[in-house]
Amino acid sequence: MSRGLVVALSGGVGGAKLALGLSRILPLDELLVVANTGDDFEHLGLTICPDIDTLTYVLAGLDNTEQGWGRRDETWSFMATIASVGGADWFRLGDRDLALHVERTRRLRAGETLTEITSDITHRLGVKSRILPMSDDPVRTRVLTDSGWIDFQDYFVRQQCRPVVRKLEFDGAPKARPQPDVIEALAGKVRAIVICPSNPFISIEPILAVPGMRAAIETCDAPVVAISPIVGGTAVKGPTAKMLQELGLTVSSASVAKRYGDLLDGYIVDHGDSQGIPGKVHVTPTLMKTVADKEVLARSTLAFADSLT
Repeated sequence: MSRGLVVALSGGVGGAKLALGLSRILPLDELLVVANTGDDFEHLGLTICPDIDTLTYVLAGLDNTEQGWGRRDETWSFMATIASVGGADWFRLGDRDLALHVERTRRLRAGETLTEITSDITHRLGVKSRILPMSDDPVRTRVLTDSGWIDFQDYFVRQQCRPVVRKLEFDGAPKARPQPDVIEALAGKVRAIVICPSNPFISIEPILAVPGMRAAIETCDAPVVAISPIVGGTAVKGPTAKMLQELGLTVSSASVAKRYGDLLDGYIVDHGDSQGIPGKVHVTPTLMKTVADKEVLARSTLAFADSLT
């Protein structure tokens, strides 16, 4: 008998690891992954959705585990040719990956929604769990640096997170509509809402910035549990620790918990990272180096969430 749906809020690499663990221990119809689209951008005339694609490749078993992003068995003829004719080659698109972006862009221009395209592509690539964008409306993360406002991918990839972050905003969020199936799901039988160990500023807060999303989570009867992206006082991957420092916050699991505030019913941290965190805290290994690690953390997360009901 189903215990209800598990709704996971996720960014890219870190979130996808836990999403994979959840997908391996739950029945196919009991996991819904809500993907951040604040990282999306238009590049070389194409609509790129990095977090949706990372989740898709990881859950389909097509991800490049050595590189940490993109598809495995990739080739790079397109990028080599773009560079040779003076094109923008700072955001690397492998040939296999490029095909997905071309098809997505074609279908968006033909009038399909991002939800429809994502659902079809994930199905074709063998993903069994449901991945939904946080909204079908464009939301774009922007970063205020000492040189002014820049697009997120300019900061993250082209400038490799070097600029100091002064502020973040989510352009388009005030007018965006939450993905309706997500809102419907949160109003139904939900076992747990899991905030994956993703960067709170650029992966989770864009989701919560979509009008109606936070309210739907707050009014849902299910416990909300987050996994800290900080282990041993530093970020496992990406600019989380750097952003915390530059925004005047202590680099700690407690600082991330405070960002989520009253939204959380429980918080999961690694050993040694539980200081200064109010409320219900579960301490367990959170590094996910192997598939077994991902499954263990997924089981521990759900057991903790179940204990809060």
